[in-house]
Amino acid sequence: MKRVIVAGCLLSFAGVVQASECVVLLHGLIRSSTAMNKMQRELDDAGFLTANIDYPSREYTIEELADMAVPAGLKECRSHENVERIHFVTHSLGGILVRQYLSTNEIPELGRVVMLGPPNQGSMAADDMGGVPGFEWLNGPAGRQLGKGDDSLPLKLGPANFEVGIIAGNRTIDPITSAVLDNPDDGRVSVEDTKLEGMTDFIVVEHSHAFMMRMRRPIELTIHFLKNGNFELSDE
Repeated sequence: MKRVIVAGCLLSFAGVVQASECVVLLHGLIRSSTAMNKMQRELDDAGFLTANIDYPSREYTIEELADMAVPAGLKECRSHENVERIHFVTHSLGGILVRQYLSTNEIPELGRVVMLGPPNQGSMAADDMGGVPGFEWLNGPAGRQLGKGDDSLPLKLGPANFEVGIIAGNRTIDPITSAVLDNPDDGRVSVEDTKLEGMTDFIVVEHSHAFMMRMRRPIELTIHFLKNGNFELSDE
């Protein structure tokens, strides 16, 4: 796998693949592109071109991150002459970056978007933990914007006007954070707060926020949605 620096972001992508569809992968807060490596490999095997973007999630606001990460992915996908559609697969904050970017920009080749564990209605965990010493250092400016209060950026963004499937988790490995969230939750965001007006499809999986993007079923659901526009796997 080749890795390239583009506009200050580390870009990961597979070798030459004969495909007309490319997927931009965006990781979540305090993570890196390695968190999306398994998803990327499975997408590669399914016939998609992929651009796995590494962006400095702790250093900038959501607006700044969106203008950094999304164009980097678009640039790589567009470097393949035969690409006709560009999809997005995101985890947590990554989904908010896509919403923010689309609120001020158009993507002519935009295909489908899959969001895993997105705080589309903000997260009470960000509000509750915001006063804890070290929160700003650990989560950066973007972390402050992911709550449900007056500074919530997700709540300022409009409904989806694009095809988007949302995968929410209902298992947690963090009982302390879960104590401030409405049940069920994934340890970082409640199931209800992942929902977005205008979403195309929605499904709940029995996984936690931190690991859902690496698990078999969410990956299968993601690929199915990108190909078919729904989460209706034949085994359901």
